[in-house]
Amino acid sequence: MLRLVLVLMLLPPLACTADTAKCSLKDPLPVPHEIYRPGDLLIGGMASQIVYHIRALTFQEHPSQELSQVPNMLPKLYQHVLALVFAINEINENPKILPNVTLGLHIYDSYHDVRMTCRTTLDLLFKLHRYLPNYECDAHKNLVAIIGGLSFDISFHMGHILGLYKIPQIAYGSFAPEERGSTEFLPFYCMVANEAHQYMGIIQLLQHFRWTWVALFATDDGSGEHFLQHLEPLLSENGICLAFTERIPNQAYWTDLGDINNFILNIYLPFSDGKANVYIIYGESRTILALMTFMFVGNPGYEEQPSFRKVWIMTAQIDFAVTGIQKSWDFQFFHGAISFMIHSQGILHFQDFLKDIKPHRVHGDSFLKVFWEQAFDCLYSHPQGGMEDNGICTGDEKLDSLPGSLFEKTMSGHSYSIYNAVYAIAHAIHAMGSLRSKHRKIMNRKKIELQDFQPWKLHTFLHGILFNNSAGETMSLDQKRGMGAGFDITNLVTFPNKSFIRVKIGRVNPNVIGQKGFSIQEDMIVWQRTFNKGLPLSVCNDYCQPGYQKKKKETEKFCCYNCVSCPEGKISEQKVCNDYCQPGYQKKKKETEKFCCYNCVSCPERKISEQKDSVDCMNCPKDHYPSKDQDQCILKVISYLSYEEPLGVSLGSIAVSYSLITVLVLGIFIKHRDTPIVKANNWDITYALLVSLLLCFICSLLFLGYPMKTTCFLRQSAFGIIFVVAVSCVLAKTVTVVVAFMGTKPGSRMRKWVGKRLTNSIVLSCSLLQGVICMAWLGTSPPFPQLDMQSLNEEIVAECNEGSVTMFYIALGYMGFLSIITLTVAFLARKLPDSFNEAKFITFSMLIFCSVWLSFVPTYLSTKGKYMVAVEIFSILASSAALLGCIFFPKCYIIVLRPELNRKEQLIKRKN
Repeated sequence: MLRLVLVLMLLPPLACTADTAKCSLKDPLPVPHEIYRPGDLLIGGMASQIVYHIRALTFQEHPSQELSQVPNMLPKLYQHVLALVFAINEINENPKILPNVTLGLHIYDSYHDVRMTCRTTLDLLFKLHRYLPNYECDAHKNLVAIIGGLSFDISFHMGHILGLYKIPQIAYGSFAPEERGSTEFLPFYCMVANEAHQYMGIIQLLQHFRWTWVALFATDDGSGEHFLQHLEPLLSENGICLAFTERIPNQAYWTDLGDINNFILNIYLPFSDGKANVYIIYGESRTILALMTFMFVGNPGYEEQPSFRKVWIMTAQIDFAVTGIQKSWDFQFFHGAISFMIHSQGILHFQDFLKDIKPHRVHGDSFLKVFWEQAFDCLYSHPQGGMEDNGICTGDEKLDSLPGSLFEKTMSGHSYSIYNAVYAIAHAIHAMGSLRSKHRKIMNRKKIELQDFQPWKLHTFLHGILFNNSAGETMSLDQKRGMGAGFDITNLVTFPNKSFIRVKIGRVNPNVIGQKGFSIQEDMIVWQRTFNKGLPLSVCNDYCQPGYQKKKKETEKFCCYNCVSCPEGKISEQKVCNDYCQPGYQKKKKETEKFCCYNCVSCPERKISEQKDSVDCMNCPKDHYPSKDQDQCILKVISYLSYEEPLGVSLGSIAVSYSLITVLVLGIFIKHRDTPIVKANNWDITYALLVSLLLCFICSLLFLGYPMKTTCFLRQSAFGIIFVVAVSCVLAKTVTVVVAFMGTKPGSRMRKWVGKRLTNSIVLSCSLLQGVICMAWLGTSPPFPQLDMQSLNEEIVAECNEGSVTMFYIALGYMGFLSIITLTVAFLARKLPDSFNEAKFITFSMLIFCSVWLSFVPTYLSTKGKYMVAVEIFSILASSAALLGCIFFPKCYIIVLRPELNRKEQLIKRKN
């Protein structure tokens, strides 16, 4: 009986009598549902579908009389209105955004009717809260912009009117790019991401769970047709078949019982197909309302039937909303639904604002009375409340007690978009005022601005607006006048008390290309209880068992096939043509087989695949590297030879120790500069050699630590010049020994070369040539710091780029050439008579020196990262230590430990 009554309620009266009521020209009846708050500047609002009516608007009576006869409401959508009110209250209380300017608001409902949309849009433009025909009795209505509507049809009709008057319109629904294109020449903006991003999100979701046999419900209107035209080819291209497609009439009322019966049959019969466990629904909140109504009417036991328990995939425009009459209905068969939701964040103080919503506290809101009666199933009779009769609203009912299907306390995605739309308008007004203040110096700034305010100028400032909202998110309208915030993916979890929660399980980010733009946490999903074995399966038929092969069904879609036994002498080992490729592998088509058959090959080096059955692998960003299984990208660490790590500490300690030893040797020679052994060793060259060796040890410290611009610029050139000075000093000492020996022969012309002039000339000329090479290097292509992301797989190498590699090897080659000459001269002079066999010590030191640097080149070229730097530091320290030890330690031994040998008689004796 109850269901019969419900059906009758959905039907209009079968007979209507002509009404002779006429509209009064002097006192026209207003539209019954609106909110008006005065202000210096007004923001209009067009709510969508909050109030709707079971019967059609025939306009046989005045519209306001028809609307007030059988009002119905989706209480949940009333939050859209509250979000707009809340945002305006926040802005009026914030002196930093619009100082000295108060924002007002004027909100109507579209009633989801074209004629009423046009009527209320014109009211927003022209109707003052006090109305007298043919007179303008009040100040000009400073309407700056209008926020609305939720559906494209409503927004489109509003846009045509608002475009004539250049009033900016900001919609809060998700529209397809082709639909947005029809508003290209209108002052139209959208606070929600493009609907096209949902298409690929749905495809990626189906591919993630390997669902290839799905059903599709779409509203029977232009938007639904557009959705089908774009999604069906995408499904086919990605190997997914449609089991069936069903249209849901997009209407709030029904003309006769036959329409209801036909829809019940069409909506009920597809559920008998047990193969499709995944149903995609495209529409609006009333789509779910219609679906639930006719499933409830057509099959009272639908809650218990397993065939009704599917994996429902909902698009962003759909919300789980019911009327007050239907609040006892169960959402259990929607348990586990996966929804694409408009991205939202929690707004501070919004829930506190909702707690203060009471009928006796709020004035000027004619939606509130209907909402209160529908939400709490009572009659509101006295504005002060306090009546306790059964069925009478007290006004003290709490919104917290309402189930989520009637009203949600957290801000929904659409409400969040409205909230951001208000702030976008406010920031645009602020930018306009700031620009005016730069060009004018007016004492009464507020009065002049309000008088001169032109809404069409706001269009320029809305275009590309950028601001941070109170949730800490950066909001902006791009060049296409849209928002690129993306979509959240949620999972619906229902409870026996008819309440539910939505758990965020993933994200579709349009700003990220490829698989990175889609993420889902599979382990957080709660499935329908009928899928007690875990992940639901939705395929046209079961996988073929081993011993059987697939054979296509001629008259059915490509996803459907028969499993026939293998011919005699042949076997099949897999359930499908081949197993799904695991993360870290990609599909490679088998040349001689069908497109469904492929090999799984590992991803190439530095590429990954994050999902099973990936068609191709993708490169990681340059600052990431693939994991061991090649299924995710891991951030690389920056690597350089640091002072803190053991290798850096060891090399730094050795450099400092050798520097101190060199200073000690220099101090010994200075203290004993008057002794024969120091005088015999040409103290000028000796001091120059010790100082250059000291600088060599210190120079090695420039190679430690994070490469900076200064250190990169100095270290190679400083090392090259200082080392050439040291080697040239050794060459000068060796040549001195040879010349001194040759000068002792009778009649020798070499005597004139004996002395400081020759040694100084050798040191200066050799060092000057290296200086010229380094100056040319630094002047043309100097070294600079860089981050090498390619050399190592798991590290970013912070290094110094040598600038000109050619100049680097010329400087290094010159030093090597000079070293080989010094080694050759020292080797030839090793048997010449000399005190303490200095020529032999020089020969041995240069032999070690050249061995170190000859082994340096291949070792340097074969290492990467910080170990290249370590090899060069080691070569500097080893070669410098060889010179210091072999040339000076024997002399220090005599000076310090054997002073009796440090006498002129001993030197002459040893020479002879």
